[in-house]
Amino acid sequence: MHELSLIANLFEILEKNAEENKAQKITYVKMQVGLLSGAVPELLKTAFDIYKKDTIAAEAEIEIIKVPLKVECGDCGQITTHDDYILFCGSCGSSNLKTLAGTDMILEKMELEIDSPS
Repeated sequence: MHELSLIANLFEILEKNAEENKAQKITYVKMQVGLLSGAVPELLKTAFDIYKKDTIAAEAEIEIIKVPLKVECGDCGQITTHDDYILFCGSCGSSNLKTLAGTDMILEKMELEIDSPS
């Protein structure tokens, strides 16, 4: 399960941002996970829940937004969105497709709990 190593890398980013903002807790994380990112959203959530124990994010919730594959045909210009991988344009049958979305993993948002100065 390479999702655990992806979450370990995510935690490096989360903890760095928390430290820079002098946060006591990370309470919420929102990620976008593309269909072709190479990660399974359900396994990422499980890995997050395992990894967060005894960390600054021990009580944090993670929300994962699945991003479908979005492609543009280089021949007819048709832009389509798909929930699975496609090899040919549905309009003209061309294989000249440019991927526009659905291959990335993006940390969209994180919420921190910061004590106010006394």
